Amino acid sequence: MQQYKIVKYRGEAHRIQEDQLSIEAPLEIQLLRGSGKMRRKSPLAITMRTPGQDWELSLGFLYTEGIISRRSEIIEWRRPQRLGKQAVDNVIELHLDPELQIDLDRLDRHFYTSSSCGVCGKTSIDMVSQHISHLLPARRPSLRAQLFYQMPDIMLRHQQKFHQTGGLHGVGLFDVDGNCLFCFEDVGRHNAMDKLIGAALDQGLLPLSDHLVMVSGRASFELVQKALMAGIPVLAAVGAPSSLAVELADVHGMTLVGFVKKDSFNVYTGAERFNL
Repeated sequence: MQQYKIVKYRGEAHRIQEDQLSIEAPLEIQLLRGSGKMRRKSPLAITMRTPGQDWELSLGFLYTEGIISRRSEIIEWRRPQRLGKQAVDNVIELHLDPELQIDLDRLDRHFYTSSSCGVCGKTSIDMVSQHISHLLPARRPSLRAQLFYQMPDIMLRHQQKFHQTGGLHGVGLFDVDGNCLFCFEDVGRHNAMDKLIGAALDQGLLPLSDHLVMVSGRASFELVQKALMAGIPVLAAVGAPSSLAVELADVHGMTLVGFVKKDSFNVYTGAERFNL
């Protein structure tokens, strides 16, 4: 967080005070491929993120983009050498298994997740479907309405930085009893999701077939795609889903819930998991 001096108005009165801002900084993800003298470095992506959990973010990003399929395909990660302190903090190098084959044409960040802008819905859904390896359980987990009424307050209690800045998205992983197992925050909701999936992958928890994920904002196509990559059968959002997010969730049998409040929510797909 960063301190910033502001002018605070209340009615006609005003005063100067300190405010806390969420930090937004670029993270460059670089890939190291090969070994020994054959090692080559390739820049993969630059994402604007909240510093912290850069390893989880990078791991989740590579997994949800279909570049790796298991944790063991990354041999090590490190910060680059011979850079200033601030520069080092904003770059991460991931050394991949030399046996891993990568399509270099995809390393310019024109991945299928980004291609959902400007192309038809069917094309986007088909491209995502080619990379999903986890089939969702048909009627698992069994869901209770009361669980969803509780989830927003539970996750909010875990969003420590949001309470201080009001400027961060949250993504929480829940079990069916309403326990929040992970909660990650970031200025980008997709980054927060990647951090969560990266942490789960690092701990050997994928696929997350008996879990729910809640996001603090809207449910976008990209968030549904990332959740499907991790085998998450239920995605709930405080806000609205997009039309393409609903279509993608429906095709793969995901339960997609939106507008979650203390006393109401909407089920857009996968209502069969509720005890109706």
